[in-house]
Amino acid sequence: MTTPPTTGPITGPTDDGIRAGVLVLAATPIGRVADAPPRLAEELATADVVAAEDTRRLKRLTGDLGVTVTGRVVSYFEGNETARTPVLLEALRAGERVLLVTDAGMPSVSDPGYRLVVAAVGADVRVTAVPGPSAVLTALAVSGLPVDRFCFEGFLPRKQGERARRLAGLADEQRTMVFFEAPHRTEAALTAMAEALGPDRAGAVCRELTKTHEEVRRGPLTDLVEWAAEGVRGEVTIVVAGATPRAAIATDEESLRAAVAERESAGITRKEAIVDVARLAGVPKRDVYNLVHGS
Repeated sequence: MTTPPTTGPITGPTDDGIRAGVLVLAATPIGRVADAPPRLAEELATADVVAAEDTRRLKRLTGDLGVTVTGRVVSYFEGNETARTPVLLEALRAGERVLLVTDAGMPSVSDPGYRLVVAAVGADVRVTAVPGPSAVLTALAVSGLPVDRFCFEGFLPRKQGERARRLAGLADEQRTMVFFEAPHRTEAALTAMAEALGPDRAGAVCRELTKTHEEVRRGPLTDLVEWAAEGVRGEVTIVVAGATPRAAIATDEESLRAAVAERESAGITRKEAIVDVARLAGVPKRDVYNLVHGS
């Protein structure tokens, strides 16, 4: 068994003299390999087990870093997470240092890792991280949009109807929103955003962050749709401004019914529309429900 790195967090022996295991989530470059945190090389060289989303990419990364992996290398990706998690948990319970890396960025953030973290926490195994590159924070920082409050929405659903419903539910979100998207679906995603959030809502498309051909396009969603129609290549992160707070809704019956109908036409379910209208109008949900259903 190899010795844990001297610069990283070291987990000492337990009361019975057995070294406790530790799960290390390590951020990997989202673009240039020079962005790799200094600790990454040391963790790769000394971990007992390196679990990688793509072992071929891991080989290229270690080659670029000039690192030789001395521990066992196993694959850990979406297709084998369920089966591989118990195996890695046993290694952790046996006192091994397990390093988890994904193709880019921080494991478990729209990448494999969440299941293993939950299992490790449930087994009282220490979980730590090697902080580093993050497409979410990088895109947010360069977007030019408010950064004081934000939320990460990951990937939108691929199916048009599901995507529309997800975005309709975000129409009143006041925080800046960050999304991941595949390049070939970027135009469709931006079109759906413009329809659900408004064509004039400010946004930014961040492409190939930190790479040689990095590009950040800023402007109203309708302009970004037009730009994306020409074709988008590379890794994409989309940042969209939050909504301006809505004015309170009048409490007369006609206004309440109209407000529910407006939200339903935007793709929000009736139940969600009733809850939202009741909140903004400051009236009981049951009253709005009875009005809408004629009871």
